[in-house]
Amino acid sequence: MNEIVFEPLPEMQDERIDKCISSYLENLSRSYIQKMIKEGHVFVNDTPVKSNYRVKVDDSIKFVIPDCVEPDIPAQNIPLDILYEDYDLLIINKPKNMVVHPAPGHYEGTLVNAVMYHCQGALSGINGVMRPGIVHRIDKDTTGSVIVCKNDEAHTAIAALLKTHDITRKYRAVVYGVLKDEQGTVNAPIGRHPSDRKKMAVNEKNGKPAVTHYKVLERFAQYTYIECQLETGRTHQIRVHMASIGHPLLGDTVYSGRKSPFHLNGQVLHAMTIGFPHPRSGAYVEFEAPLPDYFETLLSVLRGSK
Repeated sequence: MNEIVFEPLPEMQDERIDKCISSYLENLSRSYIQKMIKEGHVFVNDTPVKSNYRVKVDDSIKFVIPDCVEPDIPAQNIPLDILYEDYDLLIINKPKNMVVHPAPGHYEGTLVNAVMYHCQGALSGINGVMRPGIVHRIDKDTTGSVIVCKNDEAHTAIAALLKTHDITRKYRAVVYGVLKDEQGTVNAPIGRHPSDRKKMAVNEKNGKPAVTHYKVLERFAQYTYIECQLETGRTHQIRVHMASIGHPLLGDTVYSGRKSPFHLNGQVLHAMTIGFPHPRSGAYVEFEAPLPDYFETLLSVLRGSK
């Protein structure tokens, strides 16, 4: 068992207990939290609570995470591009077309299937049986650095760093149009799209705070090569933010509404750099995933057309 104990922030007064925990532990899904409440794993002032409980600022909330149950998900011998590995962590350079964790109808070929084989069961269980080891994720068509936690202690530490925005996350992308400014910041809340539940959108009413910093690396006739650094980690954050300022990602069929003239498989987005204080030593570590071949080829084509 692993216990997480915290006190609600003042702005959480009278929030439902599941929403409060979700705000504190953003890597956990609301459905998983509700399941844990129902099964008696959440306590307020040492008393089990129901999902309709509303928190008080002086409450002591204890979330008891059960030991990991071996998931009914096959471990698969899928090659992994491992950038770093130790007792606590794996840093993996995820390829295109690989989903990070299983979901209904998609139980094989995921990053989880691959790391289950590689780690032989030594993965954190905080996110439940469907997501062992996973503390954050990137989209299927996004390549690059992903942290996988091999024990609950590492998972809790990395989740806390994500919550306080103390993880360096730098992405490379190519966007439509030519950005005029050398750098900028998009500070706009992101939530579910009001009419299309499969999409995210800038949502002033119901969105969560989201901040993306960008800088120009290279300009082309109709496109711009940029680096984006995340302060927050909302779903589709870079894709939504860049589209919101009129520069959607090249190849993004969801948020661009444009047909790419290049043979691409999804958005041109790569999670290049990830850095954080190591959960065991506290020393800052940083890892870089090299640009994938398709990205390098695209840049060569764009440079040739200047």
